Amino acid sequence: MPVYNYESFNKQGESIKGLISADNVSDCLSRLRDMGLTVLEVKEQKASQFSAFFSSEKKVTLGDLSIFSRQLAAMISSGIPITRSLYTLSRQTSNSTFKSALEDIAKNVESGMSITDAFAAYPRIFPEIYIAMLQSGEMGGIMEVTLKRLASQMQKEKQLRDNVKSATFYPRMLMGVALLLTIVMVVFLVPVFKSFIPEGAEIPGVTQVVFNLSESIRTRWYLWLGGIAVLVGSVMAFVKSKRGKVIWDRMKFKIPIFGELIQKSVIARFSRTLSTLMEGGIPVIQALQSAGPTSGNILVAEAVKSATISIEEGKSIHGPLEVSGVFPPMVTQMISIGEETGALPSLLDTIAEFYEDEVNTITKGLSSLIEPIMLVTVGLVVGGMLISLYLPIFSSITSSGY
Repeated sequence: MPVYNYESFNKQGESIKGLISADNVSDCLSRLRDMGLTVLEVKEQKASQFSAFFSSEKKVTLGDLSIFSRQLAAMISSGIPITRSLYTLSRQTSNSTFKSALEDIAKNVESGMSITDAFAAYPRIFPEIYIAMLQSGEMGGIMEVTLKRLASQMQKEKQLRDNVKSATFYPRMLMGVALLLTIVMVVFLVPVFKSFIPEGAEIPGVTQVVFNLSESIRTRWYLWLGGIAVLVGSVMAFVKSKRGKVIWDRMKFKIPIFGELIQKSVIARFSRTLSTLMEGGIPVIQALQSAGPTSGNILVAEAVKSATISIEEGKSIHGPLEVSGVFPPMVTQMISIGEETGALPSLLDTIAEFYEDEVNTITKGLSSLIEPIMLVTVGLVVGGMLISLYLPIFSSITSSGY
């Protein structure tokens, strides 16, 4: 949903500026007028990918959201008005981005905006599940309970992401070191070895390839940088396209070793999100519409979309999920049992806990499995290059009779 910057003044003549989410400008103006504001200017807030990349704003983490939700729930349960609670929490946070957002949210709520709309104006900070849960809590008058559920959800999501990051950190670091070492050898070491080779010595083909590569990188580095930039840009553009997302997300599940980890983390995230939304009183169709996109995988999102259509036609949830082939049989069977018994939220919670434990187990054993593979790979790359450089020297020594 688009976000609009607005400038207005209230019935007391006080100037009010802020953000509001709306379907379009007309809807934005209508909401502001319903709040008793006289609108002076409305402008859609747009941020380019370039400006977002170089933005100095500090990111609000899942840990920040979890702590904030728990603290806000405690303050509301103590009888403190929500606007005062928001102002208090904004003053004690060390994150400047979060501080500014909470101050604006408090001002907007004071001006008559609903709590949900005030939070929804900051989609970069508060994810879709957060807004959906807030809306349910605000409509049902159970904001305290909703915030506690959100705090738990954010914390478990953070733990899941941390487990996946810890599992992939070592391989990424080792590959980066190997790439850097290879570049240093090609740029600086190869010319030194080349100077040791006597004139007229026979140079093996593999050594000549290394020499040509070194010469090309040193003399035409700008072409290499340009080519890499174009290649990376093209790949990123393709991955961001709809077809590219489908292909990439399907490939991720088939990556050796990591594919199983990614699939289980996606299923755990989807199950946890859907369970949290349904326990929060959100209707199953709306819960599925929110849980699908937040799973982080377009294949899961498409399967969930089919399940939503199936429910609207009076059919089951598990059928389309089973046909998609994305979800293991255990998951679809448990969802089927949950539908039949009316205990779907608790069974989804069980699924989430099971796969979170699986991810935790995989991450613990992944380093010991990948470490020897990565070390052998790095050894082959570096060793192969050194051997190719020494070959002409060995050949010269052999042919000279020493």
